[in-house]
Amino acid sequence: MNRRALVGGLVAAAVVIAAVLSSPSAVLDRIAWVTAEPWRLVAILAALAVVRPLLAWPVTLLAVVAGYGLGLSAIPLSLAAMVATSVPPYLFARRGRDAGDALAGGDRISTAVNGLLDRAVGAGERAVSVAGGTRSVAASRLLPFPSDAVSVAAGLAGVRAGPFVLGSAVGELPWAVAGTVAGASAGRVAEVGLDGVIDPWLIGTAALGGLLLLAGPAYRHYRSTSV
Repeated sequence: MNRRALVGGLVAAAVVIAAVLSSPSAVLDRIAWVTAEPWRLVAILAALAVVRPLLAWPVTLLAVVAGYGLGLSAIPLSLAAMVATSVPPYLFARRGRDAGDALAGGDRISTAVNGLLDRAVGAGERAVSVAGGTRSVAASRLLPFPSDAVSVAAGLAGVRAGPFVLGSAVGELPWAVAGTVAGASAGRVAEVGLDGVIDPWLIGTAALGGLLLLAGPAYRHYRSTSV
């Protein structure tokens, strides 16, 4: 089977699954069927990783499903799925960095969009130049920012693929653990729903960790520019 046909088949399967499972709660309603067979669980997670950015579902849904099916041993799988689902928005934004040239010389709307894009790219590049790609992505994922917004910002800032994946893995680790633990305790998901599986204390602790990651580079940058 040629690669293009394989990719097309996977995308088609993902779209079908997205049409059937129209919300995170629908996934959770069918979770027993999804987790009945390990191969089925892995296939569904792969499909969800592809379509999740299009549907704006929370990334922790992947960890909850994995934890329900495989228990705490699913933490590596949860983390891999959460990193994988961040790649499409990142790649889309990387392509958007070149959109300025295509929009140049167009009408007023195109010029305005081009200006906004240039400012966003410039701000992102300055931030990454201070903290580095891996640290910037890791810290942003620890802070309570939307996952897809972080992916898009990294793509616009020109973060290379390697640092993006590594930073995402570091920053998503606490959320992967929390989601997997919640999934393994199915009663907790049923009781508090998907939005309540992350403890507020974890959010605060992770945010503090993200700020500490950025504190050193920010201070050194401040010292170097104030001399």
